[in-house]
Amino acid sequence: MKYSGWPDPGELVVGKIDEIEDFGVFVDLEEYEDKRGLIHISEVASGWIKNVRDHVREGQIVVCKVLDVDEESQQIDLSLKDVNDHQRSEKIQQWKNEQKADNWMDLATGDDVGDEEFTAIANELIGAHGSLYEGFKQAAIHGREALESTELTDDEIESLVETARENVSVPYVNVTGYVDLENPSATGVDGIREALEAAEGNGEVPEEVDLEVTYVGAPEYRIRVQAPNYKTAEAQLEESADRAIAAIQDHDGDGEYHRERRTDEE
Repeated sequence: MKYSGWPDPGELVVGKIDEIEDFGVFVDLEEYEDKRGLIHISEVASGWIKNVRDHVREGQIVVCKVLDVDEESQQIDLSLKDVNDHQRSEKIQQWKNEQKADNWMDLATGDDVGDEEFTAIANELIGAHGSLYEGFKQAAIHGREALESTELTDDEIESLVETARENVSVPYVNVTGYVDLENPSATGVDGIREALEAAEGNGEVPEEVDLEVTYVGAPEYRIRVQAPNYKTAEAQLEESADRAIAAIQDHDGDGEYHRERRTDEE
């Protein structure tokens, strides 16, 4: 999906070198519809340039900085030398991510969706999360919640979330903690079981979180949490332990949360 408008001065853009002249280089902008820019020879590289072709070649993908845009004369002035290695690498990765997101859009919408509807759906994702890729990433992590602020239909949201979760690789972190549960009351094992069910969330753990509670050795139980970031993971870990402790105390039992394992190794 390409932008229909014009880039802004100062923006980094991805382009393919189309034509090389003695005075500079013409570049087709890969992210914009029917837009072409010029890198003057003085903006190709620092220092004196004897031959432009010593620095660039036709068909080369480059990252340029937009110096000036004149819509009336249909002219976009670009600089190659003003882009450092970090900016170049970051922009290329962003561009590749958006290409992936274009393919995901095709998978999510199918062949029956026209260009106008396709663009409308894409614009909802971009409006909510800044880019197609980020929209799919958030849908993969948070599910329907990530798209609730959009004007998308339930069917469209369902298709986007399903496609995101099948195709987007999102970073996850893992944290572990432990809770000791003892129940000397008459409810005994049933009280422990209820506390463990509470620790597991009783089905109310957020979709983006994977939480597991396992037996380690009496009276210790391990809580493992996988989440998109440490803040969420740590919060879910503590909430899990708090639920278990509250549940066991309802049975006049005792509970204690700790981060390090206390029982002997299995």
